[in-house]
Amino acid sequence: MTLYLIGLGLNDEKDVSVKGLEIIKNCDLIYLENYTSILSCPVSELEKFYGRKIIPANRQLAEQKAEQIVQEAKTKEVAFLVIGDPFSATTHIELFRLAKEKKAEVRVINNASVLTAVGLTGLQLYKFGRTASFPFLEEVPNLETPYTVLKENQSLGLHTLFLLDLQPEKNKFLTIAAALSALEKIENQKKEGLIKDSLLVVGCARLGSDDYVIKSGALAKIKKQDFRKPPYCLIVPGKLHFVEEEMLKWWL
Repeated sequence: MTLYLIGLGLNDEKDVSVKGLEIIKNCDLIYLENYTSILSCPVSELEKFYGRKIIPANRQLAEQKAEQIVQEAKTKEVAFLVIGDPFSATTHIELFRLAKEKKAEVRVINNASVLTAVGLTGLQLYKFGRTASFPFLEEVPNLETPYTVLKENQSLGLHTLFLLDLQPEKNKFLTIAAALSALEKIENQKKEGLIKDSLLVVGCARLGSDDYVIKSGALAKIKKQDFRKPPYCLIVPGKLHFVEEEMLKWWL
């Protein structure tokens, strides 16, 4: 019996790998984490395609019942489905660690994640520095971490990727405009000249889907753009290679 951590990819029910699909169809219990990202299709479409019943797992269930899930995997075939790649969100490392600790068999089926999909912008992946999650400002009133990460990456000439927070169960998603406004607010307090209207930024929505949106340009311009449906991420480029500069022109 085994616990399978299976990446679903970024778009819909058909992004799962053939290996992942074969495993899902043979599992006794199938959990779907629904708090780190969203797919462009409802759970009912996943169930129809997989031919299996899915148990939604919000953050509370996944964290509080992690030991239960691991114990179930000692007597049953259990799948824990993750949007993107199983380890693109660090929260799932704990489930893997716990399975190892409890001597439960565990396997990982990888898939695409936003951490690689951002390559579509034309920015070179190996030139990205530390990635930062960007929470809702009202939940972290004294937020400084995104600004600090950006400052560190910029000092090294590296690109900065911000993953914008989301709470799908509340239909609440941090927008690119809100994230940029939050950076401006931090700048007004710190006054280090890092954030300004002319700063080059790249906004992305629904990477991995057919209707993805990428827009590059000055901060003041990108704040006014309509990126339509989530999920969103934001990039602040570092030092650009001439090929990267040419690629970003496609998204003006």
